[in-house]
Amino acid sequence: MHLRSHARLFRSPRLPLFTALFALIVAFALALPAPAQAQTFRFTAFDVQGNTRISDSAILTYAGIAPGAVVSGAQVNDALQRLQNTGLFEAVEVIPRGATLVIAVQEYPTINRIAIEGNQRLDDDVLLPQISSTPRRAYSPSLAEQDAGAIAEAYRVSGRLTATVTPRIIRLPENRVDLVFEVAEGRVVETERISFVGNRAYSDRRLRRVLESTQAGLLRAVIRRDTFIAERIALDRQLLTDFYQDRGYVDFQILSVTPELARDRDAYFVTFNIREGQSFSLGTITTVSEIPGVEAAAYQDVIRIRSGQTYSPRLIDNTITRMENLATQQGLRFVRVEPRITRNDAARTLDVTFVISRGDRVFVERIDIEGNQTTLDRVIRRQFTTVEGDPFDPRAIRQAAERIRATGFFADVAVEGRPGTASDQVIVDVDVEEQPTGSLGFSASFSTDTGPGLAVTFSEDNFLGRGQALDFAFNTAEGSQAFTFAFTEPGFLNRDLALSLSAFYSETTAQNRDFDTLDMGVRAGLAFPVSEYGRLNVYYGIEQNQISGIDPAQSSPIIAADEGERLNSYAGIQYAYDTRNTGLDPTRGIRLQFGAEYAGLGGDAEYIQATFLGIAEQQVLREEVTLRASFEAGALETISGNSRLNDRFFLSSRQMRGFDAYGLGPRDTAAPNADALGGNFYAVARFEAAFPIGLPDEYGISGGVFYDIGSVWGLDNTVGFGGAPVDDSLSWRQTIGFSIFWDTAIGPLRFNFSHPLVFESYDQTREFDLTIEARF
Repeated sequence: MHLRSHARLFRSPRLPLFTALFALIVAFALALPAPAQAQTFRFTAFDVQGNTRISDSAILTYAGIAPGAVVSGAQVNDALQRLQNTGLFEAVEVIPRGATLVIAVQEYPTINRIAIEGNQRLDDDVLLPQISSTPRRAYSPSLAEQDAGAIAEAYRVSGRLTATVTPRIIRLPENRVDLVFEVAEGRVVETERISFVGNRAYSDRRLRRVLESTQAGLLRAVIRRDTFIAERIALDRQLLTDFYQDRGYVDFQILSVTPELARDRDAYFVTFNIREGQSFSLGTITTVSEIPGVEAAAYQDVIRIRSGQTYSPRLIDNTITRMENLATQQGLRFVRVEPRITRNDAARTLDVTFVISRGDRVFVERIDIEGNQTTLDRVIRRQFTTVEGDPFDPRAIRQAAERIRATGFFADVAVEGRPGTASDQVIVDVDVEEQPTGSLGFSASFSTDTGPGLAVTFSEDNFLGRGQALDFAFNTAEGSQAFTFAFTEPGFLNRDLALSLSAFYSETTAQNRDFDTLDMGVRAGLAFPVSEYGRLNVYYGIEQNQISGIDPAQSSPIIAADEGERLNSYAGIQYAYDTRNTGLDPTRGIRLQFGAEYAGLGGDAEYIQATFLGIAEQQVLREEVTLRASFEAGALETISGNSRLNDRFFLSSRQMRGFDAYGLGPRDTAAPNADALGGNFYAVARFEAAFPIGLPDEYGISGGVFYDIGSVWGLDNTVGFGGAPVDDSLSWRQTIGFSIFWDTAIGPLRFNFSHPLVFESYDQTREFDLTIEARF
């Protein structure tokens, strides 16, 4: 009726149109309901329920509502959300009751114990440290999920990518739970195949030897180096790049690395797509000086590389180091040597000009070391040739980083420079990640010389974090026992001076000889570098030797004369020159070792002994075949009396293949036991070629052929059993044969099949030799 009345007014022609419209709007507004007012609360009291560990005040603080304050319903809901987000409660209710706010909570239970079930491959000792949840603390579902992820990551690193971990709780009285992580380990994901695309200069077999990753082999159930680990790919890329660049392939590129997971998720197939480019050689090598008064000729003289040699960044870097060292010797500071390279694509050569110029006047402010929990700072600092206050040389810093890595104490090393407190100052930051440096080993071995044997070894390369090496070994085999102890301080007196101390004890009982021996002694030495590849070692030792169990009716009088005890005091010097370990995966190298020893500093013996060892290796035919030649010799000259059995030279079956240990050389054939007498001189030359035999390289089986020639001769006394003379003349023995090598993670196996070509009738020959060493 009311709306109709207004409608009649709205339709009346006697009223103005605007007035009628206004009247209609007012009528509708009066007919609409009034808007609802927002509900507000004023709480003067709080009732907290259900909490046992967490105090009322802490819960009210989390809620964030002040007594007596006016709050809206939305603010009450926000308080509920804040309490839930603390992660302390399984359930939360916030109930307004007049002026009282009731907060009812259900706390998460307390963890009674933590257990891991279903883990067979990784022990609890490995997995429990990955867990952040702890007993007697409140259970947190989010933290338990994080712990499950950490356990799964430990399995992923070990190659089990399909492992799953599920956290479960078992309810107990008094709001306690047992937290159990159920593990489904899955299968190990192996690297089934590593292949290369784009390689022409080197075969897949050769390139696989460069990588840290390996293919699954015959002993995949035991060997885990073939487990796929994604983090190794980055290292493999760097190793492959360094390998090619060290051989002159300056344009080498890795276009892509594709790890492809097999359909059943139990194996990876890794493919390296590479572009080799061409190998470049060194062209013209010159030196230019841009510093007035500094002659380039002196720096040219220290260059050891030559035109026509395969280009390698390592060779350039070594040459720069020599030049900078010369500048230091001349008293020059802030000298920079920069290689300027001119490329000749037609001849595939790189002309190198070493430019000597002034570098920036920047000093090392300090060296900061972080990350070393066990290793002392001084062990790391002694790898630097630079100290605080010296000119900053980025090359020297990089070389120090390489030396720190080479210690083997650290899993990761990062050395970087950053601006110091002044524009001419640089701070060198060293960040290291330590790794285990000790090992305890138990091994079983077999040799056709000594038969089966057992050994216990302990070694620590970073003893007490001082960089010192400690080694202990106990070996026992049929008819022999031996104990050795060695300690080395590589930075004696804070210099590149290695102090070594060692002790040994060994005894044999009729080991291929008709008498017993006992030897024990101690030795101390100092070793230091004398050139880039040369090192000198001086030492002193004292030994107690004993020969017993000789039957004069059976043995040669030459041996019987040596029965009893003898004290030997001696000093010696040894020089070693070794280039075999220079560069990445070197293709050639030599080792030369000269030694001289004098006995007579007290004791019962007086003699002079000289020894020599030379080894040369080279890889040919695209580095598929390794040629190796070695020569060793020794001479013993007695000053008083005759040489004793302990001092004379004998050859083992490893030194001269095709013969037993003590199987060649002078022998008293008239004596019933005809024991070997040894000799004052010996010489052996060995020539060997090792090559693949067509089997898949993941088997680790290769072959080889060899030729040995050698002899032992010379005695001071040649009157043998019954007065018969002993033949001690020089007579060369010769052997040919072939070998089967099996390189496994549990130890190297070598099978030698020998055929002596030239030998004496009294020699003891051997046509098969097997050496096995297994470490567990």
